[in-house]
Amino acid sequence: MQGTQKPSAPSPADPGFKLPEESASTQDTLPQTQPETAGRPVEVVPGTTTAPVPATDTSSRDLAIGAAVFVVLLVVYFFVRNAYVHHLVVRRVAPSSAGSAGWLLFVGLGFLSAAAVLAIINASKFLTFAVTGPLVAVGLVALVAALFIGRR
Repeated sequence: MQGTQKPSAPSPADPGFKLPEESASTQDTLPQTQPETAGRPVEVVPGTTTAPVPATDTSSRDLAIGAAVFVVLLVVYFFVRNAYVHHLVVRRVAPSSAGSAGWLLFVGLGFLSAAAVLAIINASKFLTFAVTGPLVAVGLVALVAALFIGRR
């Protein structure tokens, strides 16, 4: 039968297939010296293509600077609103419509600048669709409404 067959000895001209010696282990095939970095801890760098960068916490100093910039912008937008209302009244638009258009301009510019200031303060935390999307959408709708109401 098959189990009773004895392997034939290879001829001296044809050595045939030889198995490696069993005394050589897998550790013998590895280099005997370790590289310099073998004992160091592994460094994990955030922001690789497989893992997103975690949102960092915003410091109170950054928030205070952002709030001050936003308040300065609101003051500037208030003067822009007054100039726009005056411009519309000179163009013979009804004062009530001009006032409504001015406030819509103020709100639109305020929401757009809020989105911009938040994105500049901490982009990884605030520059998301859930935060920036509604601010930009309300700002653009208010600006378009200000332009249409100002035409009446």
